[in-house]
Amino acid sequence: MLPGNVAGRTAILLALGLGGLALRAFAGVEERADALLAQMTLAEKIGQMVQVDSAALKDKADVKKYFLGSVLSGGGSDPADNSPATWKKLADEFQTQALQTRLKIPLLYGIDAVHGNNNVEGAVIFPHHIGLGATHNAQLVERAERVTADEVAGIGIRWAFAPCIAVSQDSRWGRSYESYGSSPELVGELGAAAVRGFQGAALGRNSVLACAKHFAGDGGTVNGKDQGDTVCDEATFRKMFVAPYEPSIQAGVGSIMVSYNSWNGVKLHGHKHLLTEVLKGELGFKGFLISDWAAIDQLGADYRTDIELSINAGLDMIMIPAEIGTPHNYAEFIADLTDLVNLGKVPPARIDDAVRRILTVKLAMGVFENPRTDPALTAKIGSPEHRAVARECVRESLVLLKNEQQVLPLKKNLKRIQVVGRAADDLGIQCGGWTISWQGATGNVTPGGTTILEAIRQTVGPECVVKYSADGSGLETADAVIVVVGEMPYAEMKGDRTDLQLAAADQALIKQARQNGAPVTTLLLSGRPLILGEALAASDAFVAAWLPGTEGRGVADVLFGDYKPTGKLSRPWPNEAASASTETKPGAKSAFPFGFGLSYDEGGRNGSGQTKTALAK
Repeated sequence: MLPGNVAGRTAILLALGLGGLALRAFAGVEERADALLAQMTLAEKIGQMVQVDSAALKDKADVKKYFLGSVLSGGGSDPADNSPATWKKLADEFQTQALQTRLKIPLLYGIDAVHGNNNVEGAVIFPHHIGLGATHNAQLVERAERVTADEVAGIGIRWAFAPCIAVSQDSRWGRSYESYGSSPELVGELGAAAVRGFQGAALGRNSVLACAKHFAGDGGTVNGKDQGDTVCDEATFRKMFVAPYEPSIQAGVGSIMVSYNSWNGVKLHGHKHLLTEVLKGELGFKGFLISDWAAIDQLGADYRTDIELSINAGLDMIMIPAEIGTPHNYAEFIADLTDLVNLGKVPPARIDDAVRRILTVKLAMGVFENPRTDPALTAKIGSPEHRAVARECVRESLVLLKNEQQVLPLKKNLKRIQVVGRAADDLGIQCGGWTISWQGATGNVTPGGTTILEAIRQTVGPECVVKYSADGSGLETADAVIVVVGEMPYAEMKGDRTDLQLAAADQALIKQARQNGAPVTTLLLSGRPLILGEALAASDAFVAAWLPGTEGRGVADVLFGDYKPTGKLSRPWPNEAASASTETKPGAKSAFPFGFGLSYDEGGRNGSGQTKTALAK
């Protein structure tokens, strides 16, 4: 069953013909897919079901040898010269091998473009999903992903592993920033907008294939444990974690990635009921299912059993990683699946269904006719026009939690502003995980971005002196103090937390900033809401800036009043450690509720506390 708002939204899409248009894109090429499938050998079919990490390929010629359907660059599988031109050259080399096969079936190259084309130096890095969720602005999300699609296509790649449709229920989860929020209605709407941004109104020659992930329940695991177990009855599971995929399916999403997590103890990669009966059957998903990184390895006692379970459950393509943490490789997978088919343990009809889905998506995207990328898109990567869209996303994502005595906006003609905190002048902290490297890093991680400190200096008047100290020194003569604190970069596996307390060092820095009596504005950079302790009381103004990405000018726009804050929380903000595991439950205590966010015509902590749903905007 769909929640009322999602059901209503879906009905609107269908009434307008938008959902039907997206799904008809598949129907237009089904006969061509069947004709091609009829010509294929078993080896050619199984090859299409394999996606190999570029770092795991022993030889690029193996793409031709094994008829591989896809290659990816996972976290860390970047070319040594991490430039757009080098990326495009790499993708073209793999495509050349695919086009030399008997049937010349083009390759789909995939990449984790989760907040911009975040693996590539010089690309625009957008706010992570948690920030985009706070905008409650589907049109803006669509524009952001259209920019990302162009920057992905500019490096010769036509498949982005985004958007994430997780409905995060526990901020201790290390992937909380990959979720738009705690509301299935909001996540569903923004996820569909992202799909339209990547793919357009329907799959076509200008599309970058979207990948809704991770189906399903990844945001609801017990204690927020990554790859953990989501425990609930089926009605709850469908309403909270399955329903948000419906708008993306109606928008024509061409691929869905299956989740590492379990549901009531059963791994999703082996869950035939959810993958085949619900997703492909009831919800009418016409694209193909891709596994997560080495995820089928977690199913059983041996690899052959893992393959049998996952393919029979409904997986269509299997991601084979570089040999990090797994002893298995693509040659072994192909040999095992071939044997399983020959032994009757995987029906030929299941293979045909998987390959038909993959071919249908490739044909709908026009990659047979246009397997190469338009080089004009390469030149647009990191362009001022693209950065302007990201700047809009940043300023609309900021949530003003407190503004006593209308401290904000700051005047541009103050004599002296003191900026303190390491995070104020660190692009890596500002961008967070999944930025150039998998876990992210501190420092100047990519060219072309603007730190918050740089943005402040570019915004103030010519007579205003902006001083900076990472440790909070030099506060004696400041007219205003801006403190920038927050989490160090992290990503999945390493990002889980047992508590959500703001770091003691950050608490101390905020207290230190009050020493000369100047008003203190605190900016929090984080991938989730943190329990603020005394930091909130010690600040005259407090802004949740999330992980804004490379465009620090969007932060300065809000601080100095060039844009009045409009961001609203897309999840409740917990007020104590005990509430972290129940923060989204009805009646749970929170420091700030879902939908809270002040603007400059409201003071203190009361003003704009009313919930504002995504569908109302």
